[in-house]
Amino acid sequence: MIDTKKIRKFFPAIKAGRIITNNAASTQVPVQLLELLKKLVVQYDNVHRGQSHSSILTTEEFESSYDTIAQFIGAPSRKNIILYRNATEAINAVMYSLMTEFKDGDNIVTTFMEHNSNYVPWYGLCKEILPKFGINVEYKIVKFDTETGALDLDHLKSLVDQRTKIVCCSGASNFLGTINPLKEIKAIADSSGYLQPNGDKRSYLLIDGSQLVPNTYVDVGELDIDFLVWSFHKMLAPFGVGALYAKEELLLKMRPFLYGGDMIAEGMVSPEKVAYNSLPWKFTAGTPNILGTILSSQAIRLLMDFSLNPGKQKYFMTDKKLERKDVKKAMDNIEVHEKILIGEALKILGDISSLNIYGPKTAANRTALVAFTCKNKSPFEIAEKLSNLGIESRAGCHCATLAHRYYELNPPASCRLSFYIYNDIEDVRKACLAVKKCI
Repeated sequence: MIDTKKIRKFFPAIKAGRIITNNAASTQVPVQLLELLKKLVVQYDNVHRGQSHSSILTTEEFESSYDTIAQFIGAPSRKNIILYRNATEAINAVMYSLMTEFKDGDNIVTTFMEHNSNYVPWYGLCKEILPKFGINVEYKIVKFDTETGALDLDHLKSLVDQRTKIVCCSGASNFLGTINPLKEIKAIADSSGYLQPNGDKRSYLLIDGSQLVPNTYVDVGELDIDFLVWSFHKMLAPFGVGALYAKEELLLKMRPFLYGGDMIAEGMVSPEKVAYNSLPWKFTAGTPNILGTILSSQAIRLLMDFSLNPGKQKYFMTDKKLERKDVKKAMDNIEVHEKILIGEALKILGDISSLNIYGPKTAANRTALVAFTCKNKSPFEIAEKLSNLGIESRAGCHCATLAHRYYELNPPASCRLSFYIYNDIEDVRKACLAVKKCI
């Protein structure tokens, strides 16, 4: 396991005595990033818009942040990285940018385990937007096994056909904890035969990596996926920044989601024609979240230092290129740490006969979260009692409403514990024993 004693001291929330088991929603902020923010505001200025030393320096740090993010997921360059407020906005950006490519009779395939953010935009496109233009596009929803939490790949294969423009799938479920087999899903999307505008005969694949990227090793080159989204507030960063990775050839042809300042090529606005900026700035309209972007990239570097050699600094606040072997080692360390935590949670909670635990039965194929319901108590009552015992959990549908309704839960809600790099085995035991006491 990761030596949490060496990193817990850097988290003000942990030092305050909080037992935080709602990390799948948002993680806590280490003091290093708060101190960095204080340093940044001294030199802060807008980017791409000034000739002052402060503006030039801020622009350099802002742009290099894109390089760090690209290196972390194995993207070829910063040209593949577009930043938005969160993963939800990133998915919406893909939807709106592809909107004019859809043809009458096309379909979109998504799953019953999706976060609302990877279902509702596609629902809106099919039901509310495209019909206004006389274009009928269907959305299809893939089932999963209610016992194991595994995605039904046979059902997915039966739904994907020559009219499937895009397959939209969660990398890991924020309710079930299931880690989906992305290579198999990619192979199914590739076999569709859908004719894309560039001549490719395959379906695009969009992966919601919000629960995947912060917890496991991801290499977009190896996976060969078209789109990947995730949020930095789930991996130590304090600001509202979400990322979209996309293949460069797609970004070059896609229309922007937002129009306005800074996404325009310098001086290229006239009554006759507007020319767009080069990548990635073509998709960055207006003043971006400059400080949030810088801190998000440094959160990656700090996360790697925490997991590679807690208490020592190799990448944080340096301009070192992230080595792929170090990225893999760091994320493998996090995954092992979290599997030990969730394994202990499943062991303790599994002994409580009145609990119904959702998703995979072992830690082998799940992330560090566990959702459950109790026969005689509402999830909200359990979460409130846990809070009174000093355990911070979460009750609700977790924005995975489709999956909760798939189980015919009434209300469509569960109680969830979720852990991260700074949680130790004692946090897990205290939380799970508190659940036992509550019910």
